[in-house]
Amino acid sequence: MNYFNFNGKIFEEHTAVIGANNRGLRYGDGLFETIKYKNNELILADEHFARVWKGMQLLKFDIPKLFTAENLQEQIIQLLKKNKQTAARVRLSVIRGDGGLYDAKNNTPIYIIQSWPLADDMATLNENGLQLCIYTAAKKMIDNFCNIKHNNYLPYFMGALFAKEQQCNDAIILNNHDRICDSTIANIFMIKNDILYTPSLDEGCVAGVMRKFILQNIISAGYSIIETEITQEMLLDADEIFLSNSIYNIRWVAAIEAKKYSNIITRKIFESLCKTNAAVFC
Repeated sequence: MNYFNFNGKIFEEHTAVIGANNRGLRYGDGLFETIKYKNNELILADEHFARVWKGMQLLKFDIPKLFTAENLQEQIIQLLKKNKQTAARVRLSVIRGDGGLYDAKNNTPIYIIQSWPLADDMATLNENGLQLCIYTAAKKMIDNFCNIKHNNYLPYFMGALFAKEQQCNDAIILNNHDRICDSTIANIFMIKNDILYTPSLDEGCVAGVMRKFILQNIISAGYSIIETEITQEMLLDADEIFLSNSIYNIRWVAAIEAKKYSNIITRKIFESLCKTNAAVFC
């Protein structure tokens, strides 16, 4: 039996806790965060909760004084113990309560904490490279909210369905200028002539916690990195491609549609970051 936390109380999985008038259900009015737990620690917790708080401020939540990152972390650990999980993927969802479009009954956050066990190989580089496709039917808009993980997830959700239909591992999402944004679950990096490139936050990608970690640590690993605009043509001309998120760290890409990629530099980057940042990366 798996359990989840709703507003500080533990419930059995599949217990109904939200009514039909909830704004999170009606309008996607909220945000979420996915955090890795291993070795008795929430990995990069400060960065994750900083992003949650930035998102709540952008979405104009009224944040109570007792609603703190420290309190949420304690509740996450309690849930992990209840679920008997020593390595887990934790999802924190923050939504608004009941109300119509113009009359939210309460702007204080409602929260849900869920956790699922992680496999042992989550901290290793994938042996088989990912097969990606490019999704074009819905674009990620560049706006004030594009860098947070809000629940208005349509381009990513439809991109994931498209990837499944095309028998790809993931789909690349484009921004409203038809340039590379990110994938449905990860930030994207390309390597050309031993230089790394990744879409800048101005391109609409999620401000990934692992993306930020890589940006902060890649120079000490001996590599240069440029945050910039990346076109589809640039991506298809790259030497290597890899994805990053907080659960898998780095996953190398073997192909985007018909274009094939190697993973020589990607493997070196992974090994270097693992050697110097074992608590986070390995």
